[in-house]
Amino acid sequence: MPRRQLSAAPLTPANFRALATYRYALRRFLHFSTEAARAAGLTQQQYQVLLAIKAAPRNKFLTIGEVAEQMQLRHHSAVGLVDRLVHRGWLRRVADTADGRRVQVRLTVSGEKVLIKLAAAHRDELRRLSPEFIRSLQSLDAD
Repeated sequence: MPRRQLSAAPLTPANFRALATYRYALRRFLHFSTEAARAAGLTQQQYQVLLAIKAAPRNKFLTIGEVAEQMQLRHHSAVGLVDRLVHRGWLRRVADTADGRRVQVRLTVSGEKVLIKLAAAHRDELRRLSPEFIRSLQSLDAD
C-alpha cells in the first residue's frame, strides 16, 4: 500500500478531540460487532467473510484469493478461514465453471440465515452510532 504524505496543517485541540471521539465510537462499534458475532457462534473475521461474499456483485462469486484481498490476509490464512466456515456449514466451495483451477466460495442457506441476523444487528448499531461518527468527522474540518 502506498504511503500517504502527511499534512503540514497543524492539529488543533478540536482536531484531537474529534479524532479521539471517532476512535472511541469505532472501538464501541467493533466491540459490539465482536460480541454479536460471538453470540451467533462466529468470530469477527468469519462474519466479515460472510458479509464480503454476500456483498459481491450479483452473479459474482468470490474466490479464495478475493476473500484474502477483502480481508487483507495472506492466501493461506484465507484458506484456513474458509475451511472453518465450510466445516461449520456456512460456506461451500464450488469449482469455477470458466476456470476449473479456481474455486469459488458461496454462502449456504444456514450461512445466509446467520448473516442476515448479524447484518441486521450491525445495521441497527451503526444507525445508533452514526450521529456520533458524523459529528466527529465533520468536526475534523472545523478549525
